This record gives sequence, structure tokens and C-alpha cells, in this order.
Amino acid sequence: MKKIFIDGSAGTTGLRIAERLGKRQDLELLRIPEALRKNPGARREFMNRADVVFLCLPDDAVPEAVSMLENPNTAVIDTSTVHRTAADWVYGFPELHGQRNNLKAAKRIANPGCHASGFIALIAPLVQAGVLAKDAKLSCFSITGYTEPCVRLAKMLCERTGMAKVFFSNSGAESNECAIKAARKYAAEHKGPDCQTIVTLKNSFHGRTLTTLAATGQEHYHELFQPLTPGFVHAAAEDLRELKLLSQSHPLAAIMIECIQGEGGVVPLSRRYVADLAEFANKNDILLIVDEVQTGNGRTGSLYAYQNYGISPDIVSTAKGLAGGLPLGATLLSEKVQNVLGYGDHGSTFGGNPVCCAAACSILSRIDDPLLADVKQKGAYLFETFTDAPGVESVSGMGLMIGIKTKKPAGDVVNACLDRGVLCLSAKDKVRLLPALNIPMETLKKAAQIIRFVCAE
Repeated sequence: MKKIFIDGSAGTTGLRIAERLGKRQDLELLRIPEALRKNPGARREFMNRADVVFLCLPDDAVPEAVSMLENPNTAVIDTSTVHRTAADWVYGFPELHGQRNNLKAAKRIANPGCHASGFIALIAPLVQAGVLAKDAKLSCFSITGYTEPCVRLAKMLCERTGMAKVFFSNSGAESNECAIKAARKYAAEHKGPDCQTIVTLKNSFHGRTLTTLAATGQEHYHELFQPLTPGFVHAAAEDLRELKLLSQSHPLAAIMIECIQGEGGVVPLSRRYVADLAEFANKNDILLIVDEVQTGNGRTGSLYAYQNYGISPDIVSTAKGLAGGLPLGATLLSEKVQNVLGYGDHGSTFGGNPVCCAAACSILSRIDDPLLADVKQKGAYLFETFTDAPGVESVSGMGLMIGIKTKKPAGDVVNACLDRGVLCLSAKDKVRLLPALNIPMETLKKAAQIIRFVCAE
């Protein structure tokens, strides 16, 4: 039975939480006897006996309360900062789903520009309670072995993608580096050592290491960091003829694409182009790598964006939202290339970290069909809201990855939205929206109306 302690239970929020959770048969509400209410030692004792502590306190009283916690297994929920839906999504208290808490950052009503890393509104107590205490057991582990969360996550990813093996790292750039190394080693072994060139698309973005910068098809990212890693050429998106010409002049190891070019302006590739490109790669034994760092983990309404296109990549890279904000990257290898990396060919000191993998298991279990359907519905709402809106020239994207071409400079729109409490991003000449996938519809609507107002004024 889970023990709950409400610090500040005499207040309105505390009384309401106690009322709602008191009906649960699987919870035990710890209450300090009246005679000990003013005893700091009793308060400390009860807090550290609890599995979950709700802090229903003024902001200036929270640090003192937190300092009393000595039990590393106790989860802390500060009701002044937890969004009202988080009690349901994160902590497993659906009774509190409608609980109105005082948001500490009340002015910041929405975050449609979270850069895809916090795809679900998870905060520290999830890591503290659900990850460290229950699932991870270890904060790190030797790369000579595996941990249960690491194995469980790899199994979940393979089952949901049809891929055969997974290599874990810490970021999107690292997962792309692994993909590039695997592709070049496969090509060298099957087609000869000179077959090492990788084609990426102009306007693409694949990371900030020297190699992934070289893969990025935008010159302005290259200028200050020469010389870059050789072996990359860039073809125009939607121009299969140019790609085929490059394949004639360069022995190709792989083609690497983003199904939606995020940093390139939130530009989805056409289904016809992706299908033709995949067919060409397959016929010529050229590996197809799909970079899902920004588009993956439910962002587009499917677990991965390539699944909207009906193709089967040889290698898929992902990161960002995979662990709900914790550092984790993954490179998924198909059956064709599953054994290309042998012992010692690649490694990562913190890759497969049990804390991050345990968090990712929790995240991946939440990306179910109802959530993905909700993402599509919210994306459709945003398209409808901004298409032909005053001050808007066009809308692009998929799911909750939206680009808005505005008549005024995108940077001006982003800054004006920030002043009104809405966080957005920009990409090229567009305002970019990447909200948490479980953002409440009422919050999304309120944010969208503010963005629409800013575009029109």
C-alpha cells in the first residue's frame, strides 16, 4: 500500500487532495496527530515514511520542506508547479486530473516550442520515484554488461518498429554518428572500401558534431568549423534525378533523410518522393537511414515519422523525447545490418544508462494509440486554426510538429508570443510549434489564439 503525506494539509489544496485520495483503498494517508502538529521532528518523520509527499505550501516554505527529506525513495510533488494533468499522466492519481493548482509560472501558459525533448509533461519526481526507486536500481553500470531497463527498452523499441537491435547513446548527434558508422562499415564489407559516401538532403539537419555537421545540408552550419568530416554529398529534396546522378559519381554507402526537415523549416517530404527514394535505395543495396531525432516518439502522430510513409528503413536514429527530457539516444538496426558492429567497433560510456532507459520505458508505454490519435487531432486543430489566418502565409508539418510562415519576421512573432506567455521556436522563416504531446486541449487553444493574435496585429 502506497503511503501518502500531505504537507500543508490544512490549506484548500491540501484538503482537496486528501478528500479525493482518501477514497483510494490502495493508499494510506499519513496524518500527524494533533498533539504533534507543531513538532518539526514529527513532520520530518512522517515525510520520510511516505512514498509520495504532496507539498501544499507557499513558495518560500518549499525549500525548508525539501531539506527535511532524507529518504531517496520518496517522491515529491510540489502542487505549485505540477500541471493539473501531470497528477494523472505521471503519478497515477487520476482523481487529481481536474485539480486546479496554482502554477508557479502562471504567465507562461503554454510551451508549444519545447524543441521536442519534453514530449510529455514529466518532471523530476517521475525520475525520483518511478525511475530511481523502482525501476533503475543503479544510476550507472559498466558497458561490459546490460541492465534490465536497457534490455526492456530495446525489446519495446524493436517490437514497435520491426527492427532487430538497438545501440544506446546519449543524444541525437551520437545516434546519428552510430548510424553513419554502421552504414560505412556495412558498405565496406559488402561493396568495397571505396563505397563510403553518404547522401543527405539539402536543408537537412543531423547534429552538431563535426561528422553530423558534415551530414547537415546547410552551408551556414559549416562555415566556422572547417574542415569537416569528408564523405558527404547533398541532393535537393524532391529531386530523385539529382540523387541518382550523385550515385553515379560517388559510390554510395547510404542515403540519410529526415521525413520532415525540422531545422530546415518544418518541411515534410512528399510520400511519392520518399517511396521512390526507398525503392531506389533497396534496388541498389544502398542503406536507407531515417533520422527521427526530432520527428520521433509520437511527435507526428505515429511512433516514428517514417511509419506514416509506409517504408522500412535499414537504420533509424532517435533521441530527444525518448526519455522525456533525460539524455538518451538510440540507433535502431534492421535485420540486414544488425550484426555489422562487432565487439569494440563502437561504444558509449553512458549509453544505455539504467536511469534514462527506465524513464524511456515509462515514456514509451505512454505513447499508445489513444495518445497518438490525440496528437493527430491536436495537429489538425492547429492546421485549421492557422490556415488562412490573418498574418499567416502558410502552414506546414505533421501531428504536433508545426511550421507557420508569417508575414512579419518569425523572430518578431516568437518574441511577442513570449511577452504574452507562450513559448515558441523559429525554423528558417517560420514559427515552429513543438508542444508536449499531452498538452491539454484548453491550454493548446489558449496558446494558439495568442499566436494567432500576434500574427495578425
